[in-house]
Amino acid sequence: MDARVGVVVEGGQRALNSAAVHGSVVDAGARKFLQQHSCSNSNNKRQSFNSQQAQIGTVQQLLAGGIAGAFSKTCTAPLARLTILFQVQGMHSDVTALAKASLWHEATRVINEEGFRAFWKGNLVTIVHRLPYSSVNFYAYERYKSFLQSVFGLEKQRGNVTSDLAVHFVAGGLAGITAASATYPLDLVRTRLATQRNTIYYRGIWHAFNTICREEGFLGLYKGLGATLLGVGPSIAISFSVYESLRSFWRSKRPNDSTIAVSLACGSLSGIAASTATFPLDLVRRRMQLEGAGGRARVYTTGLFGTFGHIIRQEGLRGLYRGILPEYYKVVPSVGIVFMTYETLKMLLSHVPTS
Repeated sequence: MDARVGVVVEGGQRALNSAAVHGSVVDAGARKFLQQHSCSNSNNKRQSFNSQQAQIGTVQQLLAGGIAGAFSKTCTAPLARLTILFQVQGMHSDVTALAKASLWHEATRVINEEGFRAFWKGNLVTIVHRLPYSSVNFYAYERYKSFLQSVFGLEKQRGNVTSDLAVHFVAGGLAGITAASATYPLDLVRTRLATQRNTIYYRGIWHAFNTICREEGFLGLYKGLGATLLGVGPSIAISFSVYESLRSFWRSKRPNDSTIAVSLACGSLSGIAASTATFPLDLVRRRMQLEGAGGRARVYTTGLFGTFGHIIRQEGLRGLYRGILPEYYKVVPSVGIVFMTYETLKMLLSHVPTS
C-alpha cells in the first residue's frame, strides 16, 4: 500500500529536521521564535528567507519522496505483480485449479512462460504514477492537517496526543482519497498491463489509455474507483495512526533508540496492519478494474457489495485474501528501501545550489 511511503517520509522528515540538515523546512515553532525575537525589518527579511527555504524544502521533499517511491516500487515489482496475479485468479479460473496455486508455482510459471523480465510488467506506469501520487498526497495531507488544526483550535494544543492522533487519522485518510482519485486512471492501466500474460492486448501505457477509452468509454478508466475510495482512506488513516501510536509508545519506553530504527520498525508494522485490514477491498478493486478488459465478458454485474458476495460464494472467505502472502513479503523491504533512498536523496539535494 502507498500509505507506507507517506508514513516513512514523514518519519524521515522528522529525523532530518532534528539533525538540522541544510535546506530543511523551518518549522512553525522556529518561525514563531524569530517573530518574537527580531526587530520588524530583520523579521521581514527572515520571514522572506524562511518562506523561500520552506518552498525549496517542499520541492526537495516531493522530488526525493517520488524518486524513493519509484525506486522502491521497481525493487519490489516482482512481488507486486505476483500479488496482482493471485488477486485476479478467481475471475476466469476454476476453484479446483486455484487450490493448486502457490507462490513458488506462480513465480516459476511467469519465468517459464513469459521470461524473467515479465516480473516488471506494468512497472513503468507505476513509476509514472508515483510522482504525482506522492505530490498530491503530501500536499493534501499538509493542507488537511493545517485546516483541521485551525478549525478545531488544535494549533495551541500540540501536546495533546489524542487530538494529534485524530488529526493524523482524518488528514491521512482524506489525503489518500484525494491522491487516489486524481491518479486513478494510471492505477487502472497498471493493473491491466500487469495482468497480461502470453496474449498482449495493450501494447503500452498510451495504447492502453486509447483502447480503454475507445472500447469502454472515458468512465472505463474509473472502474473500481468505489472500492478504491473505500479502501485507500482507511488504509492511509490506519497507517498514520498506527505509526504515530507505535512511535510515541516506543519513544516513551526507549527514548535513546535510533530514529531510523524506530521509523523502519513502526513503518513496517503500520503497513502490515493497513494491508491486512483493507486487502479484501484491494482485491475487489483489482477485479473490477479488469471487468471488460480485452473484450472479455463481465464477471461481476451486481456492484461492489455483490462482488464481495460472489467471491465469498465461489471461493470462500479465503478468496478475499488471495495474494496476501507476497503483499506481506514486500512490506519490510519496501519501507526500508523508501526510507534509505529518501534520506540519501534529501542529504544530496540539500547541498545542491538553489540559485
